[in-house]
Amino acid sequence: MIKSLRRLWDYLKPYKTQLIIAALMLVFSVAMVAMAPLVEGFVTTQLLSDVQDKSAGLIEHVNYSKILQIMAALFSIYTANTIARFVLQYLLSGAIQSATYDLRMAVKRKMSRLPIAYYDKHTAGDLMSTISTDVEVISNAVQQSFSAIIQAILTITVSVIMMFVLNTTMALIAVFVIPLTLISSKFIISKSQNLFKDTQDALADLNSVVQEKFTGFNEIKLYNYQKEATEDFQKTSKNLSESSFKANFISGLLGPIVSLLTYSAIAISIYLGARNVLIGAMSVGTLQAFIRYIWGVDQPLKQMTQLSSAIQASFASMDRVFNFLDEEEQTEDIKDPVQIESYQGAVSFDNVSFGYSDVPVLKDLSVDIKPGQMAAIVGPTGAGKTTIINLLMRFYDVDKGAILIDGVDIRDMKRDDLRSLFGMVLQDTWLFSGKIKDNIAYGKRDATMPEIIDVAKRANIHHFIKTQPDGYNMVLNEESSNVSNGEKQLLTIARALLSDPKILILDEATSSVDTRLDAMIQEAMAELTKNRTSFVIAHRLSTIRNADVILVVKDGDIIEKGKHDELIEQNGFYADLYNSQFADS
Repeated sequence: MIKSLRRLWDYLKPYKTQLIIAALMLVFSVAMVAMAPLVEGFVTTQLLSDVQDKSAGLIEHVNYSKILQIMAALFSIYTANTIARFVLQYLLSGAIQSATYDLRMAVKRKMSRLPIAYYDKHTAGDLMSTISTDVEVISNAVQQSFSAIIQAILTITVSVIMMFVLNTTMALIAVFVIPLTLISSKFIISKSQNLFKDTQDALADLNSVVQEKFTGFNEIKLYNYQKEATEDFQKTSKNLSESSFKANFISGLLGPIVSLLTYSAIAISIYLGARNVLIGAMSVGTLQAFIRYIWGVDQPLKQMTQLSSAIQASFASMDRVFNFLDEEEQTEDIKDPVQIESYQGAVSFDNVSFGYSDVPVLKDLSVDIKPGQMAAIVGPTGAGKTTIINLLMRFYDVDKGAILIDGVDIRDMKRDDLRSLFGMVLQDTWLFSGKIKDNIAYGKRDATMPEIIDVAKRANIHHFIKTQPDGYNMVLNEESSNVSNGEKQLLTIARALLSDPKILILDEATSSVDTRLDAMIQEAMAELTKNRTSFVIAHRLSTIRNADVILVVKDGDIIEKGKHDELIEQNGFYADLYNSQFADS
């Protein structure tokens, strides 16, 4: 808990001037609040004294002038308190929201420094919960709690001091509430803190389920899995409800306990105070002020107990956010990176070995791809095809061996420089909600409209675009479901053409394309791979018949290598794969 607060202070520290001024306003506000009961007591004492004197015939009229003077002073106190609170909230809100922005940006920057392996192990819903929900929980808790807790501590301190000034015996009885409350709080918080962490984890699980079911909504409807999807949601939702109920119920016990202790103290104080008033040891106004100071202790204690749920939830969120920020980052780029002076496009795998979590995937893989060649990678699921691409892009680093581009080890290059050489067209197309022309231009930010149209024609998607009501201004929806999978694939090919990459990667780029579009895709791919080194992963072997070299991968090894016709003549594993696809054609 202390460690998390120190980490949070690192984000608040740049705004400490605002926080210091806000703290001074808070002290001033507490001072005004502390003065109010005394002045209120003066009004009661003066009024009662005047009434008694008038009844005794000592004076003719109640001294309203003096009472109004006291009331004016009381009004000034309330006004000053209101102004101080206004300045406090303005400065505090600005500082906390700025610190929250910095924290959110730190999370965003961390995302770009994490290795791909982290994202492979965590769901999108869990990440979204950390980035949005957890940071917002921290922000709300600090916004609500920062001034409230400091004010509560100051108010309790001043109220206790004033009670001792007014009557020591009664004060000793009244302040006994505080240690009893602290003991109760410590016990209850120790029980509820883990439950609040479980609640935040359950919320992350729920976000993951919602994200998963929403993105797969069509498939869920298609295969009639609505019942199972609903059950999954009910299960995670019930888990969240149960965790939240337990945490809030146990945390909520503090309020009634504090009220019971406070009411007991007030009852005893009224009894003792009334006796003191009767014997003339205390004025009625002083008794009124004393009881108001008891409430001055009770209200802050209640406020802190009411905030305890938000505070404990914020500590659970802090743990999640700071644990995320402490995740191991990808290795730093080399200090003196090598740049390819005259790019040719030769790619070599030199005895490359790699595995995920000690499970070997590639074993001593070696192959040389000449500049401008199209290398097709085929093999069964799990053979290591996509792993080869991940290593080439340095999403993962090899365990043994080296990958070289034009003789330069890619580990000796900056990641940004390396990845700037590549263009990718993936099986899972990614298009954002926006105009078609903007999606194509994503490959080149300063692209002109003639350039966009030119690559669309070369990718065989221009005619489709022109048939749409708004043409290139047609807006794709959030899931891009208003165009077919094949059309999405052609749009991503157009985007890759526009970016004009040095090396091209096509990962299952035609797996979602129907037979009618197959010839168009083949032609677009031929245009896309012309005069550039390219790697193509495909299950549909018809798309790679013209590849310069086909690498057949099985169990992490290249078991066959050659052109299509050569491999067919060998009548080996590749021939079996090919014949199994086209035996009926």
